[in-house]
Amino acid sequence: MKFATIDYLIFIAYGLTIIGIAFWVTRKGEKTSEDYFLAGKSLPWWAIGASLIAANISAEQFIGMSGSGFAIGLAIASYEWMAALTLLIVGKFFLPIFIEKQLYTIPEFVEKRYSEQLKTILAVFWIGLYIFVNLTSVLYLGATALDTIIGVGDGSILLTCIIGLALFAAVYSLWGGLAAVAWTDVIQVVLLIAGGLITTYIALTHVSPDGGVIAGMKAIYEQVPEKFSMILEKGEIITPDGRDAWLDLPGLTVLIGGLWVANLYYWGFNQYIIQRTLAAKSLKESQRGIAFAAFLKLLIPLIVVIPGIVAFVLNSSPEGVVDATTADPSFIGPSGNIINDNAAPWLISSFIPSGLKGLVLAALSAAIVSSLASMLNSTATIFTMDIYRPYVNKQASEKQLVTVGRTSAGVALLIAVLIAPQLKNLGQVFQYIQEYTGIVSPGILAVFMLGLFWRKTTNKAAIWGALLSIPIALYFKVAPNGWSDSPFFLNLPFLNQMLWTCLGTMAIMVAISYWENKGAPHEKGIKLSKELFRTGRAFNISTAIICVILAILYFIFW
Repeated sequence: MKFATIDYLIFIAYGLTIIGIAFWVTRKGEKTSEDYFLAGKSLPWWAIGASLIAANISAEQFIGMSGSGFAIGLAIASYEWMAALTLLIVGKFFLPIFIEKQLYTIPEFVEKRYSEQLKTILAVFWIGLYIFVNLTSVLYLGATALDTIIGVGDGSILLTCIIGLALFAAVYSLWGGLAAVAWTDVIQVVLLIAGGLITTYIALTHVSPDGGVIAGMKAIYEQVPEKFSMILEKGEIITPDGRDAWLDLPGLTVLIGGLWVANLYYWGFNQYIIQRTLAAKSLKESQRGIAFAAFLKLLIPLIVVIPGIVAFVLNSSPEGVVDATTADPSFIGPSGNIINDNAAPWLISSFIPSGLKGLVLAALSAAIVSSLASMLNSTATIFTMDIYRPYVNKQASEKQLVTVGRTSAGVALLIAVLIAPQLKNLGQVFQYIQEYTGIVSPGILAVFMLGLFWRKTTNKAAIWGALLSIPIALYFKVAPNGWSDSPFFLNLPFLNQMLWTCLGTMAIMVAISYWENKGAPHEKGIKLSKELFRTGRAFNISTAIICVILAILYFIFW
């Protein structure tokens, strides 16, 4: 079922609307770097919450997490549901400190708490991560989905789609900065949630002969009940490629272990996520935006994980097995492997009717483009404020800073476009990104957590912690890659690897801090008070409601 004229018209109308809104909200231009990088610190709570979700939900979730839903099931939803709780922690304990220090960037916090040297190291790291991992993977995944939906899925228009997505994001984000990104995100998030719900609804109606959403949910639950288990045991789910899903989501430790490392790092210390909270009118407004985003997070598995489970059921045998004999040809890779990440594109291409298909494609594009725009703006912010201004031109004017921001974002996007086509046959890309980001994120989290909440942490301890965390993480990586029989190496799931890497890094930092300062507070240690962490009534009520909902969800699907 290919694209009709009405689908193209809807998609074009979406693109023109987003570009038009972006240019309208920034029609007066950006007079200062604060206008360009922080939207003039004028964002209301609802724009912050919508922009957080739009920046987060990208091809990684729409495509990659649907692929993990296909391979693993609802257990992958822990990334989303636990993120809701993580957002509340960030809003209560991290944001007050960040906003009090009037930050532009996360590396800037490192300079104020530790040193300019460590700030520069981390700034270079983040720029590299955004360009070579985040931007490239989003471009590749998004283009692959468009190739499957619009084309024939053979990669013939892959490069065209990569370039098209890049140009779309560049047209409004490079000119308008964070204001253009954040205000268009309000439209994007409405569209991506609506498009996701439409896909889920139509997919579920095709599962059961009786039709209907309820009948569809009942049918997939009865056929593959193991796909609705949130806390996995060893051997409980074997993915279509023969991997034990427990290695990706190791049972109860998902709730009390390494997933906290992944989530706290991502939501608390990730520039392209935290940047919109720094652009709030006030701390209270920012915290309300965080709570709004947490509520939206509870919905995400419904629009990204359930469709993946539906695709699994529709491509499986009566015994619940997916292989080359049961699956649609689009799921079969060159070597006969099952390509899990084709779940969402296959559903859209196969079942969404003309007219709605254009809307769903617009929703998918909204998820991709909004994330690209956010990453570009944050890459530009870090390069301009943490590298260009302190090291290249300390007397740069506001106009020069904005120009450098636009130029650096353009260069970053060009590099990502050149690299993106090289990413092929990654299987579950969502898991791939989580695992390899997990090599560096535990050490960075340790540096920030001790920097925020332990006044005795020294700069030398932070530098050594950040550096030594890499070999610690690589030590845990050795066993799964051919050394599992050696008594000197531990073969642990990667979430557990992240937890032990973070704890090991913290232990090193504590030891060095005591050795260096003899237990005395560091001169740049942050003085904390109960008043600093006092939150408003709306935030507190939201927190209570979200915690109750999470408890019910895990009780039902345990």
